[in-house]
Amino acid sequence: MYKNFRLLFGVAFHNKASQSYLCGSNVIARDGGKWPGTITVNMRFLGAETFNCLVSPILHHRNQMEKRYQVFVSSTYADLKEERQHVIQALMEMDCIPAGMELFPAADEEQWEFIKKVIDDCDYYLLIVGGRYGSTTDDGISYTEKEFDYAVENGLKVVALIHGEPDDIPFGKSEKDEELRNKLFSFRDKVMDGRLVKFWTAAKELPGLVALSMTKTIKMYPATGWVRANNVANEDILIELNELRKENSVLQKTVNNNKAQYAVDVTDIADIDSEFTIQGKYKVYRPGIGTTNYTFESLISWKEMFTLISPYLIDYYSESGVASTLANCLLEREGKSGSSVSINDQKFNTIKIQLEAYGLIKTDRLKTVKGNMATFWSLTEKGKKLMIENRLVRQST
Repeated sequence: MYKNFRLLFGVAFHNKASQSYLCGSNVIARDGGKWPGTITVNMRFLGAETFNCLVSPILHHRNQMEKRYQVFVSSTYADLKEERQHVIQALMEMDCIPAGMELFPAADEEQWEFIKKVIDDCDYYLLIVGGRYGSTTDDGISYTEKEFDYAVENGLKVVALIHGEPDDIPFGKSEKDEELRNKLFSFRDKVMDGRLVKFWTAAKELPGLVALSMTKTIKMYPATGWVRANNVANEDILIELNELRKENSVLQKTVNNNKAQYAVDVTDIADIDSEFTIQGKYKVYRPGIGTTNYTFESLISWKEMFTLISPYLIDYYSESGVASTLANCLLEREGKSGSSVSINDQKFNTIKIQLEAYGLIKTDRLKTVKGNMATFWSLTEKGKKLMIENRLVRQST
């Protein structure tokens, strides 16, 4: 546990909300002594430059999450050492980052200001209540209750684990002072008022309760969380992206204005079932005679013409390829065969414009595999739908 915890807090995290960095070092416990092992980690908030100088390459968790949540673990310390260790271990296994006020001298008002900053950067608040109320401030409130009040005031979601049988807690871990005991029960009532709590009687029960409660809370109330600093885009990239976003917005407005300015309102476009005459030419080679040039003419509806070429346009298809394919399809439709088949250029340009006007195709200038620019045809969503309707083999009746 000691090693894993130390490695975890050797990891640096970046809080996306506060733009602060978080790393770890040794700490002083509330009672003035070192907390066992280096479960005691002093959370310090550093600038990015200082952070980069101090933090070295760290542990890669095999199931590392993109985001980790910092959980403020609040409780009295001396009577709940074992319980805290179980809770912290469970949080670490969930890839959460534990933090708590017991890591600092509790009687220091300046330290309390720092603790508030730690709570501010936490995503959730986890409270363990045992048999003691804890040391109190000058106003008679325990530091644990003070942490709780501050967390609630700042809107943190609270996970509360309360001892279910306080009368059975050993005398050495219970409040001996009647006044403090009454305050403890008042605090318990405050915690249970208006929120669901989990009850425990033994330390070994806590990991399961933590796993269930935190999983449900994170799912229902996702928080900002922390991400590894090296997974966060640096300032230059963010500035560049923002500039690109602005430029894109300006260009989009320009495009929309141009569309509105140059849009053609066609109200008398020919019906898609109407027919169009296409002229073409081809060659026929005969042994002993040689090659002879011929012309042909095809009268075809726009729908049938589109049906012939549409399967070729599922992916980008070069304009020259479309012209050649259409010419060969039309020649075959006329019951002829030959080579070097082509159709009239002006007729082909009209076909392209007409199919675009129907909203069946779109054309783009793209780079070829040779690095040159060429025009490519492809289907629109409307074109795909019409292709399927026309080419689909239906069940015979």
